Amino acid sequence: MVRFPEKTALIHPKSNRSYTYTDLYRLSGSLAAAFETLGCVQGDRVVLYLDSSPEYLISYFAIWRAGLVAVPTNIVYRREELAYAIRDSGAKLLISSVRSQDITGSIQEICPDLTHIIEVGGGGVHSWENLSSSYAPLRPTPCSGDQVCQIQYTSGTTGRPKGAMLTHGGWLAALQAEAEALDLTSDDIYLGIYPMAHVGISWGLSVLRIGGTFVIMERYHPDEYIRLIREYQITVLSGMPPVIHALTETPPGTEDNFITVRRIISGGGPMHSPTWKKFNERFRIPVINAYGLSETIVLGCGTVIRPEDYPTADEYNSVGKPVGFSEVKIVDSADPDRELTSPHAGEIALRGPGVALGYWNQPEETEAVFLKDGWFLTGDIGYIDSRGMLVITDRKKDMIIMSGWKIYPTEVENVLINHPKIADVAIFGCPDEEKGEIPAAAVVLRNKDDTLTLEELTGWSREFLAGYKIPRRLKVVDQLPRVGGWKLLRRELRESFCL
Repeated sequence: MVRFPEKTALIHPKSNRSYTYTDLYRLSGSLAAAFETLGCVQGDRVVLYLDSSPEYLISYFAIWRAGLVAVPTNIVYRREELAYAIRDSGAKLLISSVRSQDITGSIQEICPDLTHIIEVGGGGVHSWENLSSSYAPLRPTPCSGDQVCQIQYTSGTTGRPKGAMLTHGGWLAALQAEAEALDLTSDDIYLGIYPMAHVGISWGLSVLRIGGTFVIMERYHPDEYIRLIREYQITVLSGMPPVIHALTETPPGTEDNFITVRRIISGGGPMHSPTWKKFNERFRIPVINAYGLSETIVLGCGTVIRPEDYPTADEYNSVGKPVGFSEVKIVDSADPDRELTSPHAGEIALRGPGVALGYWNQPEETEAVFLKDGWFLTGDIGYIDSRGMLVITDRKKDMIIMSGWKIYPTEVENVLINHPKIADVAIFGCPDEEKGEIPAAAVVLRNKDDTLTLEELTGWSREFLAGYKIPRRLKVVDQLPRVGGWKLLRRELRESFCL
């Protein structure tokens, strides 16, 4: 704000609104002051339940400014999912929208600690619009680097969602590392498609911290995505594997809309190497393939591949080297005290200032993965190659063991995505009485009139895969289940097709 008071910081094309850095300072400061008048004290939790929007982002800033703890939730949550986050965190305040009253209307009846609901688009003295404009901006509350500022719930793809306790220092480490990974300057214009309930918002915050402009795309749509890139002359683009794959399937000439883009981010799931290579060769935009988790605020403690790494990473399968203050090592998943050396695969462990303090109110789960010497066990499987680059092979829980043979779904997917009839694919394990587990494939076909049989797929796969890795079952689907169109839900595939 001090450096660029009148510069446009935030643009929301859907509502045709824009905000300067002064606007963000004033609105967040007023809202932070309003929290005090509502009885909030340092450390109190505030749940966010909104669409990705300026109000979501400004509310983050206000919560942190007042020394409170943000609890972001996704707008796709239903009533019980939202109530779980409120009750588990012990939140006193909910920031929502009048459009969500079918979910939030009677939420206080089942959430006894919740004392106030602030509504965006509402009326009266407790509306978001009134509270963010009626008070003199609050001076930021002093906070230490190890103070919790956010409870980030995991996606809940397995078991009960866990709230990772993220800190002010962790966030600062993340913003610095991401600015470094992207070579950000104040001239950059970033198009963000990641849900603001996700730690992926950190990429947008890193742009704001450096003095750039953040363009918010509330819902990803391919045509709108391309239009916004062209209209706002985007220089840094958020992406994800399904988006990058879709771009490789666009008509010739689409790449002409991307002439201002100098970087595209990918994360949240494995980037199939054939897709990555095809995109790079056609669009000539480096993919910043990042590795991090909710528990590490993405690059608060993680790795990334950058343009200078490309000459020695032509296999298109690496997530690069540690960035910022991160450390990475590979350990035996059965004995995390035993470190493995290249090229042995094992569980990926990370250490650095971005690692969460643990899981909120879950000491046993915390002890299992947050080790006493600062290392965090990610649950991902990978290895460090001869050049010191991290390669992820799969999630530990996604690995399939058939008759003692270990099968990594991503490896098989990287092969099957090259089949001429397959547009998208997921490999998952199904229980088998004789073999323990067998690999199964769910595929999306390129053309709706195509057909694909298991026999055909098996015959084609034999040229590229060892026999034990070839899927034993095949299911053709219209689309693969993903969280927000992003993170693949293998568990849902197992539950649907392994009965």
